[in-house]
Amino acid sequence: MNEFDLKAAGWEQNPMHRERSLAIVQAMIQDIPLTHSMSALEFGAGTGIASFLLKDYVKSILMMDSSSEMVKVMQEKITSSQVKNLQTIRFDLEKSDYTGGTFDLIFTHLVLHHIANTEAIFRSFHRLLNPGGYLAIADLYPEDGAFHGSGFNGHHGFETRMLSDKLKQLGMTNISDRLCYTIDKQVSETKTQSFGVFLLIANR
Repeated sequence: MNEFDLKAAGWEQNPMHRERSLAIVQAMIQDIPLTHSMSALEFGAGTGIASFLLKDYVKSILMMDSSSEMVKVMQEKITSSQVKNLQTIRFDLEKSDYTGGTFDLIFTHLVLHHIANTEAIFRSFHRLLNPGGYLAIADLYPEDGAFHGSGFNGHHGFETRMLSDKLKQLGMTNISDRLCYTIDKQVSETKTQSFGVFLLIANR
């Protein structure tokens, strides 16, 4: 089991996770011209909080995650709520090319900083987006490493200009970003620190 398999069962017990997803989804609704004909992919969907919040604004959402336990939780939620336009897939897009279709919208939140090769994942996103489709990335602004603490091997946030440049090199256009949420996290027994979350949107 990986760390997200272990965290899956209790993930939604933290109210901040839903609050954060709600803020990100609300920003997406404001900034992207969503329609009921759009097919969407949530990359690194976790327990699917964001997709469940967004499901009434698009035609369908494929919730993709590499954690079997996260996918299990999502599937249980779909079954219990009898939602018809959400599907799950256990798939590691970092290691394999997805060939099951393309999408009008790809979105991900607080996942990119776990991805070692962001250029490769951007190429996968670009390949999976239909012409005119939208990419929405929510993640951390640069931080000092306190968000995850010692031992974390991912990225300590991102400069949005750097991400924008990478997307421009792939031919993405109409790139914009803004602050959409702030996480106040206790990083030690005596210290609470604020971490900004951006939403970056690009058009294929």
